[in-house]
Amino acid sequence: MKTVATLAIAVALVPGLCAAAETQSAPPPSVAAKEPLGWRVGPTAWSFRLFTFFEAVEKTASLGMKYLEAFQGQRISKESDLKLDASLSDDAFARIRAKLDAAGVKLTSIYIHNIPGDEAGCRRAFEFARKLGVEFIVSEPPPEALDTIEKCCNEYRINVALHNHPEGKSRYWHPREVLKVCEGRGPRIGACGDTGHWLRSGLKPSEAVQMLGRRLLTLHVKDLDEANHDVPWGTGKSGIAELFQTLHRLQLTPALFGIEYETKWENNLPEIAQCGSFFAQQTQKLATPAAK
Repeated sequence: MKTVATLAIAVALVPGLCAAAETQSAPPPSVAAKEPLGWRVGPTAWSFRLFTFFEAVEKTASLGMKYLEAFQGQRISKESDLKLDASLSDDAFARIRAKLDAAGVKLTSIYIHNIPGDEAGCRRAFEFARKLGVEFIVSEPPPEALDTIEKCCNEYRINVALHNHPEGKSRYWHPREVLKVCEGRGPRIGACGDTGHWLRSGLKPSEAVQMLGRRLLTLHVKDLDEANHDVPWGTGKSGIAELFQTLHRLQLTPALFGIEYETKWENNLPEIAQCGSFFAQQTQKLATPAAK
């Protein structure tokens, strides 16, 4: 879930991000500049859960971003009642891939809440992921399912990132729980760190990623205000700049810095654009010789 990729938002386009977010009909900004750190940023489709998957793709492209994480169960398009799940026909998968290709958006991953521990059910989930062309699955399976899951990870060459919800609602709420179930396993199973849920559990995101180290595979990045509501990155209490600095110091490259914005559901594009601007500014700062 890691090769050097082009930056989803060029530093040159930072001033225009918010303007691009105000209308989905505006053409996406240029993405000519390369990301010096090899870090990829893009929204999670959960941020657009009131809309269809195709609309999520369009919104991503309208921001000038190139990466998106899907979630199982989202309606695919306004023209159909079909949802993103393993029962889709090959024709439906072809239409999904065509939509992504036309928009210039790469589907990095999909959230599947529970990957079954039985062989048939597990393979069905991985076949679904393979047909979507994703690099990794974000999930919250029970620990006893991980032997079967790891077997499929290696066979399909698709990673699984264990996602955390707040304490009391998730087995994986604390990094030590992820480390415990990953002990003795290969590198294809690790963590999807949700910074907002860490914060709601009393954990500092920069310290959580340091605990996880190489077991951190990807991120759902949220910044929260004092009431624990989402705010644009860099304006809340999550310490997002410190998080980035820690990742850079540890030489960690999460597969995706997923912008998961769980408020203003009807139109959160300006806020997501602001997160993208902050990401571009911070990564450019870290890439300068002084930051090294």
